[in-house]
Amino acid sequence: MSKKDEFIDIYKQYIKREGSIELLKFLTSEQSDFFSAPASTRYHLAYDGGLVEHSLNVYSALKSYVYRPEIKKLISTPITDESIAIVALLHDLCKINVYQKSVRNVKDSTGKWNQIPSFDYKDELPYGHGEKSVYIITGFMKLSREEAFAIRYHMGFSNTEDKQNVSQAFSMFPLAFCLSTADMEATFLIEKNGE
Repeated sequence: MSKKDEFIDIYKQYIKREGSIELLKFLTSEQSDFFSAPASTRYHLAYDGGLVEHSLNVYSALKSYVYRPEIKKLISTPITDESIAIVALLHDLCKINVYQKSVRNVKDSTGKWNQIPSFDYKDELPYGHGEKSVYIITGFMKLSREEAFAIRYHMGFSNTEDKQNVSQAFSMFPLAFCLSTADMEATFLIEKNGE
């Protein structure tokens, strides 16, 4: 099964709220490169299809994290399968249509410069990272407050955020902390970050 098919299967199985079908139609349309885009310019999954692969990795990491018995005990409000699917699969919609194929120069072991495939980043809607994903999603369907904060702060302390805001969001909305943890697990462990 392709990553695209896997994504669509999980999406259709768990995400049922009003507007979700229209959002999926957008993601699969020619107006979106979600299923062919890389996850980054050159660090993690910087190849065609990397974005959907990353989204699936985050979904898997988040689901296993939230269902750990010791974590379930610490979270007072249960996190639904639908919320897990929404925040994990859609947290990086901000990366749609921002990567363009390019080349960059890299020295090989002999000191000779070679051009290697790369991606340039050009954002025509510079609305931030997590907030842009929330903006795109809510153009199609409503998010709960916890889902919106989870997506908004999924970069955690690694972004240029006000650290106090991140701490407060994590304290108020456990799903935000869980998603950030799953995103880092996917990026730095599952995907073995690096060039």
